[in-house]
Amino acid sequence: MTNAIDRELTAVTMGLDRYERGANAGDSLLDGEGLVPIWMGDDLVPPRAYTGWDPIFADLAALSDRVATLPADDRGAFLRTMVASVTTAARLFSGEAMTYADKVRDLVGADPAPVAQADIAALTDALDAGLTRAGFGNGSIKARVDAWEDARAVAPDRIEAVFRELMAAAKARTASMIYDTGDYDMALNPLRNIPFTARCGFDERRMDLNVDISFTRAALKHLVCHEVFPGHATQLLYTHAEAAAGRTDMDALLCTANAVTGCVQEGIGDQGVALIDWVEDDDDALYASFQTLKSAVQTTAAWKLMAEDTPEAEVAQYMRDTGYGQEAWVQGRIRMARHPFRGPFIASYYAGNEAVRRVRTRVAPADRAAFVHYLYGRVHSPESLQMFAAA
Repeated sequence: MTNAIDRELTAVTMGLDRYERGANAGDSLLDGEGLVPIWMGDDLVPPRAYTGWDPIFADLAALSDRVATLPADDRGAFLRTMVASVTTAARLFSGEAMTYADKVRDLVGADPAPVAQADIAALTDALDAGLTRAGFGNGSIKARVDAWEDARAVAPDRIEAVFRELMAAAKARTASMIYDTGDYDMALNPLRNIPFTARCGFDERRMDLNVDISFTRAALKHLVCHEVFPGHATQLLYTHAEAAAGRTDMDALLCTANAVTGCVQEGIGDQGVALIDWVEDDDDALYASFQTLKSAVQTTAAWKLMAEDTPEAEVAQYMRDTGYGQEAWVQGRIRMARHPFRGPFIASYYAGNEAVRRVRTRVAPADRAAFVHYLYGRVHSPESLQMFAAA
């Protein structure tokens, strides 16, 4: 443990969460969701009680002074970034204005920039090659993506059955390779006219799914792995078990925070299929390329919209022409980008996926168990995650 800073940081962060939820009388910047949407630690770290902003900022300043003297190791790197991120959240909650670039850098912990065009071009080439391998080699990329999605689409009346099949397989693989989640399960909750594709309803044990979007089996597999096994729900269960047993720092309980921890949280989700070695066929590999391209494109689109003031119609067309996603995805990402707090977190998906992928792909089989504990048993910024070294 890091001189009890972990417990102090957790108590202050959750105190901020509770104060922000209560002080806005239902008009919270996060619509009542709070800084930490899913919290399992009341029995381990009581939130600090606050009645105003001044003591919150005083406690955060004191934490900033303490973490400034920590070593330049992974814990020091994470704690410095996390304190800065929570302080940024407090500034936004208290009414301070901030540029989109500042939010992406200081709140999210991602690069305050669009994704490099060369990277988007490389991802497009990977999608092109994947479509060809899957038997869709003729026509424009957009036409081929549409044809592949149409050919592989799960019929609406089959969504529930395919979801249950994928959940059972993902749970078993997760138990074998990551963590045994016991009797935890989620039901499917279909929704319409929402700005996201899917969402982890951990406490309600349900996975919200945007059925305005058509899904292939590969897409549903990705979402099951992202939201449940071995993604968000698994990370929550793992970190709580480690914290309750005293095997990790208490700030691991902040794994769902709308803060710098979000990058790696989303990275675990987006790398979920790979983390349980579940790429079964060309469709799974193709969807991984497609999903990564869309993450890069939506990061750049949000930057264009919010940092460069590009007209919304032009941004939407960029997403159609370069990301090849369905219209519900285009409109949902634009709605998210415009949210004053959630908007910059669009960048967390691409940044987090790359952060987790880079470490995962260099871990030797003998070091896998240590890597899983490092990834799931603690919380990280993209920077601290890269500091993984085998024991």
